[in-house]
Amino acid sequence: MEIRKASGRDLRWMKKTYIEAFPRSERKSFRLMKGKAKQGVMEFLIILEKHQPVGIAITVLHQDLVLLDYFAIHRSCRGKGYGSKALKLLRERYENRRFLLEIELPEEDVPNQAKRLKRKEFYLRNGMQETGIKVCVFQVPMEVLTDGRPFTYEEYHGIYRDSIGTVFARKVTRL
Repeated sequence: MEIRKASGRDLRWMKKTYIEAFPRSERKSFRLMKGKAKQGVMEFLIILEKHQPVGIAITVLHQDLVLLDYFAIHRSCRGKGYGSKALKLLRERYENRRFLLEIELPEEDVPNQAKRLKRKEFYLRNGMQETGIKVCVFQVPMEVLTDGRPFTYEEYHGIYRDSIGTVFARKVTRL
């Protein structure tokens, strides 16, 4: 398996996978993110197995932090261990940065609670740790997980404020 920066040819596949994998309420503008990637603030990464795309990762880089903003294995490739391998490679890629990600809170009264619990178990099983930081990102309750290195809510919020922009930062609040 390999992870590399996406080329122009990869972007169409990435966008399709992104739209299929994430609900509209959680998606940022693909055009905005491409612009941020050109500025060096974000990275569009393609996950390959035997030179075939199997997944995507979109990260936000800020100081010594990296936020795994979007991570998805294509639906036809799930259940084959690609997610665990890719997450390991991502953590190695960013070993000199504190590594964070957000997951939907596994609340009891939501229709997809089982999926949310399974997602959280996946990340915990693959070395991520709870932080106790709960946020609302674009009106979606989330929990922030880390690779174990400490950070503050203010540092986390700075990712949005300084990298994505103040308009987006106002849509990210602490619960």
